[in-house]
Amino acid sequence: MTGTNGQVTAYIGLGSNLGDRAGNLLLGVRGLIEACFEVTAISCIYETEALEMEGAPDFLNMAVALRCNEVTPTQLMARLLRIEYNLGRTDKTYRKPRTIDLDLLFFGDTRMDTPFLTLPHPRIHLRKFVLLPLNDIAPKFRHPVLGKTVEELLAAAKDDSRVVKWLPANHVGRPAAEHAGV
Repeated sequence: MTGTNGQVTAYIGLGSNLGDRAGNLLLGVRGLIEACFEVTAISCIYETEALEMEGAPDFLNMAVALRCNEVTPTQLMARLLRIEYNLGRTDKTYRKPRTIDLDLLFFGDTRMDTPFLTLPHPRIHLRKFVLLPLNDIAPKFRHPVLGKTVEELLAAAKDDSRVVKWLPANHVGRPAAEHAGV
């Protein structure tokens, strides 16, 4: 969604299946904030099986909404890659375990297809591990190409992989010691 003053809401999917997975997600969110983005919504964290990665550890996944001012989708993607690099991700090979993965899912209603970036994310409608967290924060957001809301895409998803709520959204960002009583 694009605001009247040039503001755009972008939706980012975050995932981690190496090391301190929850800590990596929170560091990813912190990296977004430090890159001067206003995080306007944070989903629950979900634990998901690693798809197409035989024997790989399970992922933790979440989604956030960002208010973006005066930044293009390409500039945002470059910042996401920088955050990944700063958090120890050096291998962008598909289907490999990773400390952090930051995917630009939507940038308002922008459509683009370049060697560097495709928007909306081309596989979003196929993946429950993306759709469930996104549904937490933007169920009525309409896919600019498919014309369906996130909740409609989730209901129609044929993905039968295991995705379970791992941590409610109101607990995300609390110190780990507080989670003991969850």
